[in-house]
Amino acid sequence: MLNDIFIQPFADMFAAPDFLLQVLWEGLVSGILYALIALGFVLIFRSSRIFNFAQGIMVVFAALTLVGLHAMGIPAWVSVVLTLAVMFVLAVSIERVVLRPLVGQPDIILFMATIGITLFLIGLGEIIFGGENKVMITEELGIPTDSVVLEPWGGLLILEQKDITAVLVAALLVVALLLFLGKTRMGRAIRALGDDHQAALSVGISLQTIWVLVWFIAGIIALVTGIAWGARAGVSFALEVIAYKALPVLMLGGLESITGAIIGGLMIGMLEKLFEIYWGQPLMGGNTETWFAFVLALIVLLFRPQGLFGERIIERV
Repeated sequence: MLNDIFIQPFADMFAAPDFLLQVLWEGLVSGILYALIALGFVLIFRSSRIFNFAQGIMVVFAALTLVGLHAMGIPAWVSVVLTLAVMFVLAVSIERVVLRPLVGQPDIILFMATIGITLFLIGLGEIIFGGENKVMITEELGIPTDSVVLEPWGGLLILEQKDITAVLVAALLVVALLLFLGKTRMGRAIRALGDDHQAALSVGISLQTIWVLVWFIAGIIALVTGIAWGARAGVSFALEVIAYKALPVLMLGGLESITGAIIGGLMIGMLEKLFEIYWGQPLMGGNTETWFAFVLALIVLLFRPQGLFGERIIERV
């Protein structure tokens, strides 16, 4: 019995290395998309100490806006630009209408405000776009839908070109974000707010400007993620559930760590896929991907409450 549980799955992995690569690739793609969603949470939390519960619905709303604009006869790439404009208007509106009046309020009030934003965007999205599943405009955006077939070790490794595109675009977005945070004046201001909130405000950094900027960046990330997930699973409000996978990524990587969000996302994406294929399906009948990430994050939190890359909080009494 113990052999079947602990040893046989590892034997199966190495008996078919090409299939193992396929599983790891699928996990890598999912993990990168989890990491992108988590980055939206991290950026907003670092700059404002707000846990943005609305990041998941922002992914859905951005994807629905893109598809809806294209359905009106607007060319695909023009629809992308207009969707970015919508996300900027959304960022300004959230800062002006929701966040600015709540400056200085307890963190729980700000968190509840993001839940309100979530419910508002769900209602607005259903009124404008309806609740039915929609098809992402993959081909119209020039994203290839063919497959690339490799033959490692005499086996088959099938890579969807849309997944390859998603990985490359996500990697470029992460690099661009890191360069922006490290090399630009506004990026350094965001980092300063994350490192020492009060000191950053005391030297004249505008909280309102930074809030609009980080919410807009979170909107850009939401759009890229929505396009990638929509190409794989269609565009509907069910995508919001997938976005909740970012929560265990944050618990694993730490709420304030961009590196933690990236590495945590990759870890969860690949580990949940490995567990599902080699342990979940043979021993538990499958469907372990719905809970594996949360259990893994809980185990990590038991031993390291701040996450793998979060800073340990020391309170002196």
